[in-house]
Formats: sequence, C-alpha cells, structure tokens
Amino acid sequence: MDNSDHIIRKRRYDIDWLRTLALGLLIIYHVVISFQPWGKAIGFIQNDELLEWIWIPMAAFNVWRIPLLFMISGMGLCLAMERRNWLQLLGDRAVRIAVPLIFGFFCICPITVFLMKSYYGIETTYTPNSGHLWFLINILCYVSYFISIVWTLKTYPDNPVSRFISKWLRKQPYLIFLAALPLMLEAMVLNPKHFASFPTPHGHFVGTVCFLTGIVFISIKDDFWDAVQKVKSSAISIAVVLFLIRIILFQISNVPKFLVAFESMCWMLAVFGYGSTYLNRPSRNLAYLSQAVFPVYIIHFPIQYAISYYLMPLNFPAILKLGILMIGTFGICWLIYEFFIKRLKWIRPLFGMKWN
Repeated sequence: MDNSDHIIRKRRYDIDWLRTLALGLLIIYHVVISFQPWGKAIGFIQNDELLEWIWIPMAAFNVWRIPLLFMISGMGLCLAMERRNWLQLLGDRAVRIAVPLIFGFFCICPITVFLMKSYYGIETTYTPNSGHLWFLINILCYVSYFISIVWTLKTYPDNPVSRFISKWLRKQPYLIFLAALPLMLEAMVLNPKHFASFPTPHGHFVGTVCFLTGIVFISIKDDFWDAVQKVKSSAISIAVVLFLIRIILFQISNVPKFLVAFESMCWMLAVFGYGSTYLNRPSRNLAYLSQAVFPVYIIHFPIQYAISYYLMPLNFPAILKLGILMIGTFGICWLIYEFFIKRLKWIRPLFGMKWN
C-alpha cells in the first residue's frame, strides 16, 4: 500500500458529513431566531408574529451544536497533522481560517449590522465585527493551545495516555461517558446562566474542553469509534430523557447546568456513533457539500438579513415567511457559491477554499 492509499483508508467521511451538517444546522438555527421574542435583542431582524413553538426542537440542538463543531475541529486538527508538520499545519490553518475571518470581519459582517440598523431606524455606520464568524477566533485560539499536543501525539502515537484510555474503552465502552465530567464540573463551579452560551468566557472554556476532547478521541483511533457505536443507543436514549426533563420539569432555562452538560455530551456521543455507523463512506454529495458549506455559511447572514429586510413587513403568515426565509437563504447562498465563489479562483481563499 502506498502513502496515498494509506491517507484514503484513514479518511473519516463521517467527520466530513458531521461538520457539513453542523454548519448547515447553524444556518437553520439563525433563521429560526428571527421568529423568537428575543431575536431583536441580539441583533436579528425579528418578525412581528412569532413562532415560539419552533424553539422546542431548537432547544435540543442548542446544547450540542457548537460543542460538536469544536470537537470536530479538534479531530480535524489531528487528522490534518498526519499529512503535515506543525509549521505546515499552522500555515494551512492561517489560510483556511484566519483569512476568511479577516475578510468577514471587514467585508461581510458589517453588512449584517448595517441592514439591522437600517431596518430599525438606527443611524447606520460601518461597523467591522466578527458576527456569526466569532467561532473562528476560538478555533484559532484552540489550535495555538494544542498544536504541541497534537504534534506529540503524532510523534508518539503509542503513548501511555492513549494506551490507557484505549485499554479501558475496549474493556468497558460505557466509560466514554466520563468524557462529560470536565463539562459537568465547570457547569457546577461557574453555574452559567446558559450552558454553551457563546461567545463568553464560559463558552470559551466549553469550546476548549470539547476541542481537546476531540483530539483525545481521534488519537485512540478505532477504540473510540468502536465505543461510540456500542453506546450510541444508550447515549441518545439518555439525551432524549434529559431533554424531556429539561422541557417538562424545568421549562428549558431553569435546569441544573451540570445536567445540561451531561445531556450535551450524550447527544454528541450519539451523533458520532450513528455517524460512524451510517455516514463513513464517500459520496459525490459529500464531496460537493463539504466544499460548499463553509462559503455558504460565511455569506448566509447578510443574505438572511437582506431577505428579512423586505420580507418581515409583508402581511404573510409567519410560517410562510419562515419557509421563504429558509429556502431563500439557502438558495441564494448556493447560487452565489456555485456561480461566483467556486469559479473565481482569486476569491476562493477569502471563503476558506483552496485556490483550485
């Protein structure tokens, strides 16, 4: 087997799928916020008629969508290190993450603020900001925190820590639930108002833990994937029960945060387990969507706001507006990606893509 075969064999298509689905879910989440009573308070163009019931399923996603993204980013850092040295990896992350962040900070996110201020009759100004790209700052921080650990794991793959974790997971895969302990302890000590609230110091810590957890998980290779496949049914059952408790007994917001932290980890273990079972195979859809999702995510916010600017004043039922906003946001972003971003080589790096 040559080196290229080795890389192909090692590729985790399920991780590509989960990253794609996580970013797509974020776009859906942002659209739904425009129909919540607190949307305007956090800078969204809000519809007068609300759809508060939609927040019930969103509340299930809310506790694990961003932590999952950070965990996948940690895994991706390890996988990328297999084909690079640490200097090449830092350079790659600078181009793929820092360049879109800087471009978005000065050219994309100010459009969103301008549209919001204009809609509400606030004096419009040019306001550079990180907006919906804030998590890229976190990822750059986490890369700097853990690049030495990832390099060490590559250099010493048979290290005592990885051997210890692998040994016990092979004996008892349910020990993987212990990965929730750091998040649960942090939630008990700091007792944040909302678990996984971003961007906040608490959220930065949650992201740090999840990024490092992703590094540890991917470093033990098949023992992790075997474990999550074995516990996936239990993990999703526990997550659903904790979610129902959060909804029925605590009305979403008053639940003890250490329970939410455990629920978050259960959702993520279930996602990895089912993803490993059903998504770890190549496909043309994946090849296309995994390339498209990041550029689409980068541009979706100003597109969503532009549609909202003209849609929200119309006398349409809220559910119809939701459908129009959802389809319009995804559709227009896809057209811009397909016919401009994808085809113009000189702008591709601005959206996290390679030159060719």
